[in-house]
Amino acid sequence: MTEVVLIEGVRTAVGRRKGALSNVRSDELAAVVLDELVKRANVNKEDVEDVILGCVTQKGEQAGNVARTAALIAGFPIHVPGVTIDRQCGASQQAVHFASQAIASGDMDIVIAGGVESMTREPMFSNVGEVKPSPKLTEKYEIINQGLSSERMVKKWELTREELDQYASESHKRAISAISNGHFEKEIVPVQVEREDGTVESFSVDEGPRAGSTPEVLGGLKTVFDENGVITAGNASQMSDGASAVLLMSREKADELGLKPKARIVARSVVGSDPTLMLTGPIEATRSVLEKAGLKIEDIDTYEVNEAFAQVPLAWLNDIGADPEKLNPDGGAIALGHPLGATGTKLLVTMMNRLERTGGKYGLLAICEGMGMANATIIERI
Repeated sequence: MTEVVLIEGVRTAVGRRKGALSNVRSDELAAVVLDELVKRANVNKEDVEDVILGCVTQKGEQAGNVARTAALIAGFPIHVPGVTIDRQCGASQQAVHFASQAIASGDMDIVIAGGVESMTREPMFSNVGEVKPSPKLTEKYEIINQGLSSERMVKKWELTREELDQYASESHKRAISAISNGHFEKEIVPVQVEREDGTVESFSVDEGPRAGSTPEVLGGLKTVFDENGVITAGNASQMSDGASAVLLMSREKADELGLKPKARIVARSVVGSDPTLMLTGPIEATRSVLEKAGLKIEDIDTYEVNEAFAQVPLAWLNDIGADPEKLNPDGGAIALGHPLGATGTKLLVTMMNRLERTGGKYGLLAICEGMGMANATIIERI
């Protein structure tokens, strides 16, 4: 099949819920990223064959196919289509998979994949409203919220509150270090934000990391889902606003245009997992993608496993036997935030730039998803 390469990637800085990006519409935020992406890649907008964006809460400003509206706002010509998909937290990672599959099959040569989510302007679950799961579903499976799933997962893997809070504290520490060392500067496009008083500011630094997030401070937070449990706001991901995207291309087209790819897609996987525990999928998705790639975990130089809750990467580490120093070395969603539909390509962009910065060869990305699913992707730096 055709080799699929990553030419460029870009993201916004991530805003806290009700933070710096509160006054920015989702479609306009995604348009900023789309416009910047093709500029950095030195590709003409009219040559893009599809724009695939992930978005979970497809309501309000995020409804009506935000991929299409964002592309039009960004000045893409009308012949460039767009489609919006929802694979829950892995939506933009799945967008990368769909885009790369279209290119690998020979259907397309140049595709943008990304995602957007404003959890401020379109709150999580607001698209669901008061609708309850179908009785035909609940007859077959126990459907509970992710917080309760997390509590059960913690018990199954015999993790402690102290382990979760220590991991969360380290996420903040790593994120603060990454920001201070300029690790994210290359991948972030500044967003012009209008404040309540009419002044305009440039937003370009992730808002989430907090220097005071020590294990002792986190240990004092109340549990959220079970008063006798361990899951708190401190050891779970932050609700956030943001957008991200990558430009994928066939290797032949990149050569034809004289472009130097940053990485290639080595392998992809997507799995279903227990819809009650819900968050365990990255383990099997990782095993699957490693097998497809013909690699072992020891071959991978860095991994991003989304920190939906602290026990997710901890359980993954335990079962995969991975090196904790290679896991989320620049911090994760606990510190940096989790703008649902944008997280997959946000993490991919960060990992791609890290491989370039460190000289590493292989990177692995895995994300757990609502209702029990997960995607995993392996890339190789070029």
